[in-house]
Formats: sequence, structure tokens, C-alpha cells
Amino acid sequence: MSFLLKPLSLPKNYFMSQPEKKIAIIGAGNLGLSFVKGLIESKHYDYNDFILTKRNLDTLKYFEENGCAITTTNIGGVKNAAIIVLAVLPQKVDEVLNDIKDELTPNHLLISVVTGIKVKDIENVIGTNTPIVRAMPNTAIAIRESMTCIATTEQWKTQLPKVDTLFKHVGETIIINEEQMTSATALCACGIAFFLRAIRAASQGGNEIDFHADEALKMAAQTAKGAASLLIHNQSHPEDEIDKVTSPKGCTIAGLNEMEHNGFSSSFIKGITISAKKAKGLYTEE
Repeated sequence: MSFLLKPLSLPKNYFMSQPEKKIAIIGAGNLGLSFVKGLIESKHYDYNDFILTKRNLDTLKYFEENGCAITTTNIGGVKNAAIIVLAVLPQKVDEVLNDIKDELTPNHLLISVVTGIKVKDIENVIGTNTPIVRAMPNTAIAIRESMTCIATTEQWKTQLPKVDTLFKHVGETIIINEEQMTSATALCACGIAFFLRAIRAASQGGNEIDFHADEALKMAAQTAKGAASLLIHNQSHPEDEIDKVTSPKGCTIAGLNEMEHNGFSSSFIKGITISAKKAKGLYTEE
């Protein structure tokens, strides 16, 4: 299928901000746009700091109207930005990298948020002159509540503080070994969907026992937020907090035991492990 290429059109105030702050999002889909929203919300970046590339620009109108540069040409994004965020599907990575490799320089920083693509996979296409760091955020990045895992090879470790600072604007970060990135994808990126499904199930239970759907969802979501906040604030283990609300012969332990009899923990664990296996093979999947 052919499509009309839209050349890069820079907003009038594009060059008002510092050149080293310019970020190109190559493949501005859900995750890429969530990153833009989060960085803007942090007040450290503005719309005119971003170039967004995508084949279909219809979903980028809001961002264009507010000052982002948008284009269907990846090369235009690379030429006019210091940081390149690679946010395309794993199956499209080689195609996109071949498109932009001649424009990449040692002064660029390439951040890949693509599942299952190792630094060496990228280097096999673009060479070893451009710094490469991998980052795995989740969609809560849009509201600055992401858990972002960051990794790279020994060659590019000096770039880690810069990337860590960037993602700290939009949530919590942790620097891990690159071989752990697939596992991080399952636990943190896929994991947000798992916890959302658990909240949905809780709200459906609330709906069944007495509450309207909107009431049950609000109650379930806030309860989940409170549970997570307890662990973070107290730096405690989940079982420590569970023990505080499970009295002998009480209703809480009765409910927990029923869930365990039906495989709650086992299903959750299996979901995470199967997602990790799937993530590992996405790059080579037809």
C-alpha cells in the first residue's frame, strides 16, 4: 500500500528551545505519545521539543496544533533531533533502522523502547558509532507513574545517567542488566494490563454483591492504589500488609483462600512467564 509522504514541517517556535532537548519519536503510537504527554506534564519539556513520525498522521493532529512537528518521514525526525526514541513494532525495526542509519551520528542518542530487540540487534543494522540505550516503560508514563527499566551494553554505560534522568521525569526507574529486559517487559510493561484486569475483576465482584458498576470500579481502583502505596511507602512485603487485615476465622482470609483454591496466584505467575516467552520471540516472528 502506498501513501503520500508528508515532509517535515517545523513550527515557528521550534528552535526556541535548546537543540540537545529535541526528541524524535519514531513510531508515535500509544507508548510514544504517552511518553510525550508525560514529559510535557513534567514541565521539563514543551510540545515544540518533539518531532513525531507516523505513517498515518490523523491521530497526531492535537499534538501538531499544540506545537509538535509531525511527519511521515523518519529521516526528517533524525536530522532535527538529538534524542531518537525508537517506538515501532518489533517486526518493523530493521526496516526503520535501514531507513535512518545514514543520518545517525555519534552525537545522537538512540533510545529503543521496542520489545525484544537487543542493542547488538540494532548495531547489526546501524553500526557501533551511535550510542544505544534500551528502556522499557509502560503506558502510565502519560501520567508520570511509569516503572521504567533501563539497560545497555558496556560500551554505552556512560549514557545511562542521561536516560535515567529523562525517564525519572515520568515515573520511577531502575537500571538492570540487558539480559533481564525481556523479563522486565513482562513484569512492568505487560504487567500494567494484568493489574488492570485484576481491578476489573474486583469491580465486577463489587457489582455482583451490591454496587453500581461505576461505584464498584471507583472503589476497586482506589483500593488497588492504596495497596500499592502501602508497599511503596512502608517498603514492606505484601504478606506483611495482608497479615494486618486477616483475623482468625475472618472474611478476608476466607476470600483469599477461595481465590487461591481457584488458582489466583498461579494464574498470575503463569501469565507473566508466558508473556516473557512471547516477548523474547517477537523480533523474529513473522
